[in-house]
Amino acid sequence: MHTAQNLIKGYRRKRVIVCLLVAVVTLLLTFGLRFISQRDLNQHQIDAYARHTVESLDKILLPLAGKQHELTRLVGQPCERVHLPIRKQAAALQTLRSIALVKSGILYCSSVFGERDVVLRQRQPSLPDPQPQLLLSTDQSLIKGSPILIQWYPASQDGEDGVMLTINIHLLSSLLLEPQKPQIERVIVSVGNRFYSESQGISDTLQLTGDEDVETRRSMLFPFSISVTTPGAAMLALEELPAQAPLAVILALLLSAVAWIATAGRMSFTREIALGIERREFELYCQPQLDTRTGQCCGVEILLRWNNPRLGRISPDVFIPVAERENFIAPLTRYVLSETVRQIGYFPPNPQFHISINVASSHFLHGVLLRDVSQYWFAARPQQQLVLEITERDDLQGVDYPLVRELHRKGVRLAIDDFGTGNSALSWLEQLHPDILKIDKSFTNAIGTDAVNSTVTDIIIALGQRLNIELIAEGVETPQQAHYLRRHGVPVLQGYLYAKPMPLAEFPRWLAGGSLPPKEHNGRVVPVIL
Repeated sequence: MHTAQNLIKGYRRKRVIVCLLVAVVTLLLTFGLRFISQRDLNQHQIDAYARHTVESLDKILLPLAGKQHELTRLVGQPCERVHLPIRKQAAALQTLRSIALVKSGILYCSSVFGERDVVLRQRQPSLPDPQPQLLLSTDQSLIKGSPILIQWYPASQDGEDGVMLTINIHLLSSLLLEPQKPQIERVIVSVGNRFYSESQGISDTLQLTGDEDVETRRSMLFPFSISVTTPGAAMLALEELPAQAPLAVILALLLSAVAWIATAGRMSFTREIALGIERREFELYCQPQLDTRTGQCCGVEILLRWNNPRLGRISPDVFIPVAERENFIAPLTRYVLSETVRQIGYFPPNPQFHISINVASSHFLHGVLLRDVSQYWFAARPQQQLVLEITERDDLQGVDYPLVRELHRKGVRLAIDDFGTGNSALSWLEQLHPDILKIDKSFTNAIGTDAVNSTVTDIIIALGQRLNIELIAEGVETPQQAHYLRRHGVPVLQGYLYAKPMPLAEFPRWLAGGSLPPKEHNGRVVPVIL
C-alpha cells in the first residue's frame, strides 16, 4: 500500500508540475503572441500610412507633370497673351499657389502678379536649371517666408527658360501630413537635402529626439520621400500588453484544467507499454507490397499489434499516440527492429526485397536512431533492404539532418508515409531527400470518386516521377484503383486487394501462393504508424 501511495503521489506531483508548466507557457505564449500580433499590426499601420502619403503626394504632382509640355510651350510668348491661360491652369490645379514663366533667367510672367521683371536666381538660387527639379524652399513674393514646394521644368537646352510651379505646402500639410497618434507622431517630407515638417518648417537637417523611430518610404515617380516618426511598433505593443492580462489568465486557468483532466489516465500508461515490451506482448504483422511491373512481392511493411492480457486487445490508434506523447516511441521502435531481425528468416534473403519499419521524427534526435539501427539491424547483417518510414504528419523540427545523410550513406532508404496529408510536404522533400513517397490511402480511395483528391493523387505521382522518387500507393482495395495507379506509373502497390496484414509466420505461406491468413479477431485491421 505504501508503494502504491507513493506512486499515486508521484503521478499527482507530475500532474501538478505539468499543469503549472502549462499555465506558465500559456501566459508566456498569450503575451508573446499578442505582443507579436500587435507589433505587426502597428508596423503594418505605420507602413500603410507612409505608403498612402507617398501615393497621395504622387497623385498631386502627376497632374502638374502632365501639364509640363502645355506650359513650356507658353514660355517666350508675351505675358499679356499667356497670363489668362496660366491663371486658368493655376485655378484648375487647386494645390498650386502660382505658375511662373521664365525667359533667359528672368521671371517675366506670373499667374498671380501678371507681368514681372525679376531675376529668378535672386529669388531661388538653385534655379533656373537645365534639368527638371523638385525643391523645398520659402516664398519670396506672395507670402514671404512661408514654405513652398517648387516644381521646375526647363524649356530650353541651357535651362535658362522654363516653367516654375509653386505648390501650397500648407495645404498639403492639412491634406496629407497630419500625424495619426499614437502610431504616427510627425510626418516629414524630404526633397534633396532639405526637410519639411509641420512642427519645424523647412530645415537642412532631420531633427529627431532620442526616443523616435523613423520609417522612410521613397516615391518611385518623383525625387522625394516621406519619413514618419513613431515611438516604435514594439514600444506601442508593450504599452498595450497589460490589457491582455485577463485573457491570458483565463486561458492559463482553462488549459491547466484541461491538462489536469487529460493527464489523469495517461501518466501511468507508459508503465503498461514498458511491461508489454518486457513480456513480448506486442506481435509483429506485415503487409505485402507488390511490384506492378513483375507482379511479384518486392517487400513488406512491418506493423505492430498489442493483445494486452490485463486490458485486452488495444488498438494501435490508442497506444502509438500515447507512446509518442510520453516519449516512449523509441523503445517501441527498438522492439520492432529487434523482433524483425529475430524473425528475419520468414522473408526472402534477397537484397532486392525491402522491409519497411515506421519511425517517429523524435527518434532522429541526437543520433539515437542511427545507434539503434546499427545495434539491432546492421549488427545482424541481414540481406534484405531496410526502409525507414516517417509520417509527414510528424513534426519536421525533430529531424536530425546529419543523421539522415548518414543513414543514406549506410544504404538505408527513407520513405515519407502518408505523403500529402500534412502541412509541409515540399519542406520534407527538400530537407529529407527521401527515396520513396507513400501515397496515403485517402487519395487511393478517392480514385474514380473524389475529383479533388484524385487531382492531388495525380500531382503527387507527377511530383515523384519528376524528382525521380519511387512511389508506393497504400490502401489499394479495388482492381480499378490498381489499374489506374499502374497506368499512371506507380510501381509498387499495397492494400487489401493483395493481402491484409498478417503475422510474420503466415507470410511464407502467402508468398508461396497458399491460402490467405484469417482475419483478425476484432475486425478491420488499422495500419499502424510507428
